[in-house]
Amino acid sequence: MLFSIVKYLNTLYDFPGAGLVEFLSFRAMFAVIVALLFTLVVGKKIINYLHRKQVGETVRDLGLDGQKQKEGTPTMGGIIIILGTLLPVLLIAKLDNIYILILLFTTLWMGAIGLLDDYIKIFRKNKAGLQGKFKIIGQVILGVVVGGALYLHPKVTVRKELPASEKVIEATTTQRFGPQEKDLITTIPLLKDNTFNYSDLLPLEATKAFKWAWLIFIPVVIFIITAVSNAANLTDGIDGLAAGSSAIMVFVLGIFAWVSGNVIFADYLNIMYIPNAGEISVFIAAFLGALIGFLWYNTYPASVFMGDTGSLTIGALISVIALMIRKELLIPVLCGIFVLENLSVAIQVGYFKLTRKKYGEGRRIFLMAPIHHHYQKKGFHESKIVARFWIIGILLAVLSIVTLKIR
Repeated sequence: MLFSIVKYLNTLYDFPGAGLVEFLSFRAMFAVIVALLFTLVVGKKIINYLHRKQVGETVRDLGLDGQKQKEGTPTMGGIIIILGTLLPVLLIAKLDNIYILILLFTTLWMGAIGLLDDYIKIFRKNKAGLQGKFKIIGQVILGVVVGGALYLHPKVTVRKELPASEKVIEATTTQRFGPQEKDLITTIPLLKDNTFNYSDLLPLEATKAFKWAWLIFIPVVIFIITAVSNAANLTDGIDGLAAGSSAIMVFVLGIFAWVSGNVIFADYLNIMYIPNAGEISVFIAAFLGALIGFLWYNTYPASVFMGDTGSLTIGALISVIALMIRKELLIPVLCGIFVLENLSVAIQVGYFKLTRKKYGEGRRIFLMAPIHHHYQKKGFHESKIVARFWIIGILLAVLSIVTLKIR
């Protein structure tokens, strides 16, 4: 909005500072600062409001140390993250950019589903919240919308670097890439010829294969969004774990979006160039600022919990950004903390059912799942658990960045 206003004023007369808004780096810095300040200042007012309205967490007794002290802590704090992200994006991002529109829809859609879930838990006194099938339906709808937009929209394109044999010696950086084309190509980490096309899975010639590739691509998008969104929800179990881990992942995605959307960096790193994807950096900067600002109140001892309003939205946004910059196959590495939490639950439930069927009683591998509760049961303080999970997250983030060059 502010971007469009400044550009319009500049057409009328020489508006001071109008040139700054054309720079992606300026708008990204503006977004992160505004988001951070908003969450720090307005976030406190929202927390106080939630206190007055008694929007507090009802804690089930799981036998964990310090659990009862969290009774009554305000939840629905994901509203702070959502508002802190949307405000700078609406102010400074190019709102006609298809990637920004997809991310805005994702934020509002999953935020609404999470908010409804938290509302049922708090005001309807139903600890189960929104039924799981309705959450899945919401995630499937989001996957169809996102997948359909990425598949159909004419401005969602890539430019692949030309083979060495086709390059002109004195070509400019832009001329080293082929023309913009609609393609369902993605990146395979750590491989030299590191591209994979969903269309190649169909035994058809190229044009027909792309025409029917949505039959594969959209289910993949649905699966990724559902898996990452629910994994982020499982990770949100102790103070600061989900928000801090997500901030690390989002920072890395910001780097990927920046280099993929910049023809010079894409050429230097020998990766595909994604036109218009640089604008995603503005959204990511706002998202990162909101997460860091939220951590001010969410680290131990937490003054507010994000609730499903935050966790479902965070997971969905991370997965959608990864899909847009063609890095979805890197999610198991980058989102390794989410994967670990998800796997611990799957292993625990699967082993319990298997042993109950075999021995007549269920047995457990972990003291409690998700795995962060296992370490709580072992006597580790939650702040130590969170710090160590963040360290693991940073190591995975560095490994993810390294895949840009190691192939």
